[in-house]
Amino acid sequence: MQDNQGKILLISLGPGAEEQMTLRARAAIEESDVIIGYSTYIKLVEHLLTRKEVVSKGMTEEIDRCIKAWEQARLGKTVALISSGDIGVYGMAGLTYEVLLQSGWTPDSDISVEVIPGATALNTAASLVGAPLTHDFCTISLSDLLTPWPQIARRLEAAGRGNFVIALYNPKSGRRTGQIIEAQRILLQYRDPATPVAVVKSAYRKRQHIKYVRLDQMSQCDIGMLSTVLIGNCDSYCQEGLMITPRGYSNKYQDLSSDIHEGEQAGRSLSLGLEGWQKGLWEHLQAHPTKSLTDAASLFDVPLGAALGALANNSKNETDRFQVVAADTQQLPELLGQIRDLGPLHASIQSQNGVTAQLALEGAELQSEQGQLILGNGQSQFQLNLSSIDSIWFVAQDETKQGIQFTDKQGNDLLQLTLNSDSYQKIRQQFSK
Repeated sequence: MQDNQGKILLISLGPGAEEQMTLRARAAIEESDVIIGYSTYIKLVEHLLTRKEVVSKGMTEEIDRCIKAWEQARLGKTVALISSGDIGVYGMAGLTYEVLLQSGWTPDSDISVEVIPGATALNTAASLVGAPLTHDFCTISLSDLLTPWPQIARRLEAAGRGNFVIALYNPKSGRRTGQIIEAQRILLQYRDPATPVAVVKSAYRKRQHIKYVRLDQMSQCDIGMLSTVLIGNCDSYCQEGLMITPRGYSNKYQDLSSDIHEGEQAGRSLSLGLEGWQKGLWEHLQAHPTKSLTDAASLFDVPLGAALGALANNSKNETDRFQVVAADTQQLPELLGQIRDLGPLHASIQSQNGVTAQLALEGAELQSEQGQLILGNGQSQFQLNLSSIDSIWFVAQDETKQGIQFTDKQGNDLLQLTLNSDSYQKIRQQFSK
């Protein structure tokens, strides 16, 4: 590459303290002709910027920073676009590439681009409070300036439901004060109120401050745009001033020694893994004859479809409480045609608002029209979008209840048809995989 070709160096400063900056970031600043950044970031490294052309921009001038970097690089200069944390994590790297590509730039052009990674707010904050990220975690920004709040709320729901350790970025500002309260409300649906939370402000900077609170106290803390909020999962705890999230070794090893729990094996999980939990669900239903399949799915925290799949993989004997066999979804039209020829049925269907409707009908009262399955007569009529059906299961319970279960892609219950024994055996034999 010729000397007069321009460069754009996307530099991550880390938390702000010079000792937390990578050697490559420091070298990149030294080799740059022009330094562009948000004014707060410029102040963090201003002692390194002697004899540099400095372009300081405001908080909402992100696009202007990218355009300025592109213009200066086209003049053959080496341009540093700086950001705290990691420039690729809620930083300027993505926007810079968007601006460049929109301007006709390609990776093969005369202007080279390098992303220089750094320590994020997430892991710098975590390093100050102990080891909260030892198990699965996610980050969610509460800023709804560019992202619709309903989308943020769905992400909070999913993270809470999935038992992730959660790091909240942009948790609160002078004008955005309600988002942290709403986030707390959503997460309290899935977490104990005593779940540990660490609020880390200005990590590794002069005004660094750390506060430990419970989840139900989180929104009352002094939280701002320089804060990162770390919310533990259901197993996280605080002890001796440290926030810890266990990796799960106590599930496998007794007293965290080298002794392995019964049913486990070094290097392999026999009871907790993919096959282990499925066998465990089957054994639970065998040992608790009063428990329903829905009860077991709830206990193991899986959708109904996952529980059905577990039983299909583990049902070996005709004496098992549940006999589950998967049906061929490619034959759904033919299956529905056969059901229409049957006599009385009992249908249990989930409506769009989550209410379960019970319906007694004749097989002939199932109709398929324009991608919809219509059940019932004009007085009691329900519809199911056929495209929502992902799996079909033949389910026999204790030889007393036999039928067909339809579930969606997430394994959620859509429709259950209860048949008499003769009809069930006939259709199962014809349509099971």
